Amino acid sequence: MIISISGTAGSGKSTVAKGLAKKLKFKHYSMGDLQREVAEEMGVSIVELGELEKTDPSIDRMIDKKQRELGKKEDNFVIDAWLAPFFIPHAIKFFLDADIGERAKRRVVAKRTTESYQRQEDAERAIAQRENTNRERWIKFYGFDFREKKNYDYIIDTTNSNVREVLKKVNELLKK
Repeated sequence: MIISISGTAGSGKSTVAKGLAKKLKFKHYSMGDLQREVAEEMGVSIVELGELEKTDPSIDRMIDKKQRELGKKEDNFVIDAWLAPFFIPHAIKFFLDADIGERAKRRVVAKRTTESYQRQEDAERAIAQRENTNRERWIKFYGFDFREKKNYDYIIDTTNSNVREVLKKVNELLKK
């Protein structure tokens, strides 16, 4: 079984995917973590990396190749990635979303090295910019809109839920 967790930035993709993988005793892969590692190696923020990816497709290609290979060669894993439904269409596909204010609050608290925000307004602006940059690029390159709900088996609003509640909901849906 392959489970993909996609969704908006700050919706809880990585946290839920890690928790689910632990519960199921599956491997966990995060394309967002891979992007953050690349950004850190390049000495840029995650938003700046998105801007670079507009003109340098090699970064996308590396991450895309990794997803494709995982979908072909492995089983029993959880992946959190915006494009997993495109590159691993046979996965059970979840989309997590939350309102922008809640997602920004989560990012301010998270204090990631490539995404550190002091104010919620800054986080909201950066989230919107990153999502729009990526979305436009992916529609152009792949004809795939990660926000299009028809690409997913299950959609979960995480705005008013904690991680435990979201994991419970995911587990219930997996048992169907």
